[in-house]
Amino acid sequence: MELEQILAEIQPVDRRKMEEAWGHWDSLCKPLRGFGRLEEMVVQLSGIRRNAFPKCEKRAVVIMGADNGVVAEGVSQTGSEVTAQVLENMGEKISSVCVMCRILNADVIPVNIGMNVDAKHPAVWNLAVRHGTGNIAVEPAMSREECLQAVMEGIRTVGKLKEEGYDLLITGEMGIGNTTTSSACICALFGEDPEAVTGRGAGLSSEGLRKKVSAIRRALEVNHPDAKDPLDIISKVGGLDIAGMTGCFLGAAYYQLPVFIDGLISSVSALFAAMLCPTAKEYMYATHCSAEPAGQQVMKALGLEPVLYAGMHLGEGTGAAAVLPLLDQALNVYYGLPVFADGNVEAYQHQV
Repeated sequence: MELEQILAEIQPVDRRKMEEAWGHWDSLCKPLRGFGRLEEMVVQLSGIRRNAFPKCEKRAVVIMGADNGVVAEGVSQTGSEVTAQVLENMGEKISSVCVMCRILNADVIPVNIGMNVDAKHPAVWNLAVRHGTGNIAVEPAMSREECLQAVMEGIRTVGKLKEEGYDLLITGEMGIGNTTTSSACICALFGEDPEAVTGRGAGLSSEGLRKKVSAIRRALEVNHPDAKDPLDIISKVGGLDIAGMTGCFLGAAYYQLPVFIDGLISSVSALFAAMLCPTAKEYMYATHCSAEPAGQQVMKALGLEPVLYAGMHLGEGTGAAAVLPLLDQALNVYYGLPVFADGNVEAYQHQV
């Protein structure tokens, strides 16, 4: 199926079911809307799943792993070989997000969407479009066709997970150098100067940050990305992980699954997906705001308010995973709290 057809077939969430969910919340023995954003999370889930009493019992953290040629510019504290090693660790279930998922009833699905090498671990899905991207400081990251292929791989990944019974997705990434590519994408989108939106990523020195800003500035000068064309931006100054996650967000909307946005790289991908199909945003949850300088700017562009501000900037889907227990608690109350009549409490009324 072509991307244009998929975008055309994405349907809005069911607002009638959302109203039914609000009605149930308001019948429960507690102050009206007392759980705030947690109530909104359940109502959104009702609209996504077309069910006023939704479940999300089988969850997947989808990690898009890819390498970025811009690492050659000294923009990262570590070398590109770390990308493959972390994906191997994910296969062994010993990375940060894997440890978190031990108590979240969630499976980590590591996907090689474009590492420099093929993954060896059998738990890693080898779907590489190409082995790493070009160095954006001197050339495009990839061709437009390769970008489109990576987006489609993301969509197909969601389709496969849906077939396997997964009913909630968390997006994550692993790719040394990807705070450089995501910052370059942000500059292209908003016309920002690289110095204003570029952070230290995984602990860069001041000299490393200077190299990172310089690489982004050169990438924009060399490639001239079109601010209104997501595929043009990704292919010229982005990365395969960004393209793959963009596909995951579109796939979640197409297959009617809730999808959690993680940090900066994930939120940039979500924004690209929303540009390609505004309706896709209805399936997204803004979980936390990255500590990277442009974290709040991207969320504002999406029109979404994160649930959690914790200063996190680790990636791997960890920030989104940290919010999953809040949704579980919200569902716990939604299903477990008695209504006013059963609790022998007079019902609250909405005030005008």
